[in-house]
Amino acid sequence: MAQIWQSILTDGNTQWVLLSTLLLGIASGVLGSFALLRKQSLIGDAVAHAALPGICFAFMFTGEKNFFALLIGAAATGLLAAYTIQFIRSTTRIKEDTAICLVLSVFFGFGIVLLTKVGQMASGNKSGLDDYIFGQAAALVGSDVKIMGITATALIVITTLLFKEFKVSTFDPQFAKGIGLPVGFLNFLFSSLLVLTVVIGIQAVGVILMAAMLITPAISARYWTESLRVMVFVAGIIGGISGVLGTLISTLGKGLPTGPFIVVAATSIFIISMLFAPKRGIVAIWMSRRKNDHIIAVRSALKKLYEFTKKGKVQVDQSQFQVRNTINQKRYQSVIREMSKKGYILFESNYIVLTEKGMQKAEETIFIDELLELKEMYPSEMSSLNIEIFNAERKEGLSTEQFQTLQQKLRTIYQQYPFLHRGIKEGGTSYEL
Repeated sequence: MAQIWQSILTDGNTQWVLLSTLLLGIASGVLGSFALLRKQSLIGDAVAHAALPGICFAFMFTGEKNFFALLIGAAATGLLAAYTIQFIRSTTRIKEDTAICLVLSVFFGFGIVLLTKVGQMASGNKSGLDDYIFGQAAALVGSDVKIMGITATALIVITTLLFKEFKVSTFDPQFAKGIGLPVGFLNFLFSSLLVLTVVIGIQAVGVILMAAMLITPAISARYWTESLRVMVFVAGIIGGISGVLGTLISTLGKGLPTGPFIVVAATSIFIISMLFAPKRGIVAIWMSRRKNDHIIAVRSALKKLYEFTKKGKVQVDQSQFQVRNTINQKRYQSVIREMSKKGYILFESNYIVLTEKGMQKAEETIFIDELLELKEMYPSEMSSLNIEIFNAERKEGLSTEQFQTLQQKLRTIYQQYPFLHRGIKEGGTSYEL
């Protein structure tokens, strides 16, 4: 830790690299969010690979490793690759994934050929252009970082100013056309911004790993929110943190590559998001399913006890309780404790007695289940019923007000379609409206 702080405070090169990777991460997260939602994440990969021949062309034309000139060359071939993909997709029957693979392989293969040619030149064998394949952030100097910083800031500002337009054209392009937005221009502009994001990052991360900087922060942020605005903000933060962490880790030892560590840091955040995000994470989903299974088991137990009670068995022997044979012993004990705690059942010696409150809850449960089946059988006639109320009931339980509202709506429906009421009564429920 002391070594890291010493590098940050005293090493000018580390400070420049930190600033550049921070800005790169933020820009990648912001643009990558829209690329993910537009299903254009792999276009970034194609553009990154397609930037290599442009870099080689720029070096062969200028004869020196000028960062600005190399960026222009990379942007030129990157834009050419992006528009070639769009052209192939819109004018042929080739699907987008096939077009991306085709353009990526052709441009990258051509770049490797040019890189070999550059290596045979008198000044090319020491140019270090092969560093652009895997990235070498340590080679960045102050002027390079200024160019990256200005470009990244411009990308973030443009995306912020056109946030609403990008949002509408991303989710509903037909609606965007209907309200007069220039969807074609917006798509062209977004592709250009995406290309510039890739181009400014290839020096630090490399053409092979740059796609991960676009995809990983965005998909990590997607686990934490349903809001696009929040997703873009969180993705920018994750991208910036990944850039800084990767850079700091690479300062711990000599020869440690910055780009791969940035990607590893972003991947680590993605794994944390995938596991522990509050609603969409694996742990949260597992806990929700576990809770739902418990609720279903309680409902099933209530219905079975209700059946026993209706058959005249006021007291039910636990050993003969059928629900015990359908779930494991641990779940069974948990269900019994839950029903007892809520006052649905009482215990008399080794017998279970369904209380009045339990009877009412069981009748409501059976009634709701039958209504759900009826709604599936007659969707048009039952369309006025709010299915979200049913879903809430299945998880948390209906309040008295909700159930009364449901009753009133059903009375209205039954007046229009009398056969539905007969179907409910013939289904065996004792619950009457």
